[in-house]
Amino acid sequence: MSHSTLPRSPGIDLLRGASILLVVVHHLGLRLPLHKTDAALWLPVFLLKGFIYNGYEAVFLFFVISGFLITRHVLERDGALPTVDWRAFYKRRVARIAPCLLGLIGVLLACHAMGVPNYVIDKPGQSPLGATVSALTFTLNVYEGRTDWLPGGWDVLWSLSVEEVFYLAFPLVCLTLGRTRWLVPALALLVLSVPFTRAAITDNEIWQEKAYLPGMGAIAAGVLAALARARSGVPCRGARWALAAAGIAGLVLVMFSGGWLWRAVHEGYMLILIGAAVALVVASPEDGRAVPYTGWLQAMGRASYEIYLTHMFVVFTLVGIARMTATDKAWGWLWYAPAVLLAWALGHLVSVYFSEPANRALRRRLLRPASATAPAA
Repeated sequence: MSHSTLPRSPGIDLLRGASILLVVVHHLGLRLPLHKTDAALWLPVFLLKGFIYNGYEAVFLFFVISGFLITRHVLERDGALPTVDWRAFYKRRVARIAPCLLGLIGVLLACHAMGVPNYVIDKPGQSPLGATVSALTFTLNVYEGRTDWLPGGWDVLWSLSVEEVFYLAFPLVCLTLGRTRWLVPALALLVLSVPFTRAAITDNEIWQEKAYLPGMGAIAAGVLAALARARSGVPCRGARWALAAAGIAGLVLVMFSGGWLWRAVHEGYMLILIGAAVALVVASPEDGRAVPYTGWLQAMGRASYEIYLTHMFVVFTLVGIARMTATDKAWGWLWYAPAVLLAWALGHLVSVYFSEPANRALRRRLLRPASATAPAA
């Protein structure tokens, strides 16, 4: 069993932390709109809207980061994509994904059975069994596109469906197409198809957001970024600063354009978002040096998977308290900091005391060398 020796990148953790921050405030902002609170007396409305209405875009940042990291680890462990150890690859995905996924589904089913508000599945055509099967088969996005939105705790699993279907195919593509010259062009074509695959879906808002191909295009961009980084090496300091500046500018443009960017390029704005994410992951440092004043965001990034799966418990709880105390209107802005802190704390606890121990235990068991499991002669 080989072990990863890649140093943890504070830049990647920072980007993941910023992404999960946007996801948390987005789901709170849908229920306590920041621009409809007294915060609008102090800050421009376009700034407040940009802060709370980019959760979907933040998920695409996660997709790019995911493709980048997975590819880098495959290159480190197996030397090249065409020589990927597909059995070990799948075992590592199971060890990382399964514990939290199964735990979340169990808690959501218990909440449904107890009739907890915001957790009951009661729309026509939906059922706890249907939601569970779709979550476990990574088709929850298809299920929602066919039946309507699920409760928020379930709904977050749409992105996992996109990601894991990509990774189910990834080793097989590497072992076949990776042995030819067509892998990179195929990945590039998938990236460039993002605006067109989104624009082609006009009759189903849910499926337009959650279809497989656009998200896979973002993951493919991360794969290409990792391949470019492996071929060219770590950019020099000046190049890293230039890439980071371009990436930040692209993200700011997408988040705070106030609608004019959409009117100018329509679905093409997704390529700007993906390009900005690529620039930032390529610019991430390798030496483990901390990015000043961002330790809290980096900490959120280290537990981003756990925060992503569990943050709706915090959001629903705080929104309920805000409405009971009549602080959901003018004073709604007061709930944002507690929501972020509590989501971070919950995700951190789940990571430290459940998902990481389960991940390590499963890896030890699943990746045990054959000689260690063979019966004694």
